[in-house]
Amino acid sequence: MKKKQTDRLRIEKVRGQGPKEIFGENAQKHDISVNDFSKIVFETLKKDFPDLEFRFRDSIEKKEINEKLHSVDSRLGVTIFVAKASIKSDGGIIEIKDKDDKWRIVLVCEAKHQGKDIENISKGILVGKNNNQELMVAGNAIERSHKNINEIRNIMIDEKHFPYILFLQGSNFLTEPITVTKPDGTEVILKHDIGSLNRIDRLTASNFSLPINQNSCENIFISIDGKSVMLQAVSIYTKPTEWTIEEMLPIMMDVSITSLRILGVTE
Repeated sequence: MKKKQTDRLRIEKVRGQGPKEIFGENAQKHDISVNDFSKIVFETLKKDFPDLEFRFRDSIEKKEINEKLHSVDSRLGVTIFVAKASIKSDGGIIEIKDKDDKWRIVLVCEAKHQGKDIENISKGILVGKNNNQELMVAGNAIERSHKNINEIRNIMIDEKHFPYILFLQGSNFLTEPITVTKPDGTEVILKHDIGSLNRIDRLTASNFSLPINQNSCENIFISIDGKSVMLQAVSIYTKPTEWTIEEMLPIMMDVSITSLRILGVTE
């Protein structure tokens, strides 16, 4: 209970500060990326836990992932064709060195924006081949996210946490109907449950269809035929409009603190 209270107070402390106090002047820009956000979380962790050693990486080589798999079970991690292949997440990878001098992952973030229907409708912009449609059929670009998720799962195969956050933004990731007003005052209802618009179901496979907008960092254990099976779920957060600094930082810090608690490196 004490650890949960400490975690809560730390997150509330972050929420209570304005963007200038947390990010500095440069972070007031609207074009700040999730990579910038992650680096700010990295600096915050170093400041809050001065006795712990953290590092930030932009990518992880496939070779390193295979070595980790092979160290867990000799049948794994034996196939690789491009020696220099690597994975790179939008927000990089934050790690901590444990008491055995091993680097352990604390936070991985991706941010995907797909679906500009809200912006287009509110500006009166028509889309489509003949520029006569209000809605654009959703694309499939976000499905590439599954590759990175699976590779992080591979390198974290023996961990009891999975600090992977997927921030989704845009009209292709609606979880409820929303109404958008055109410049002439006409209202257009965007439905969240039609296949031509919604793509979020193509990503919930990565979190075993757990609830959206929750911290799922701590692994789930289920029993199958008397044997325990560990599930590592992505923490999916979504909203139709642009994510703000004040919204993203507490989520990223919350997952990071959960990682540290599970790793047993904090008081």
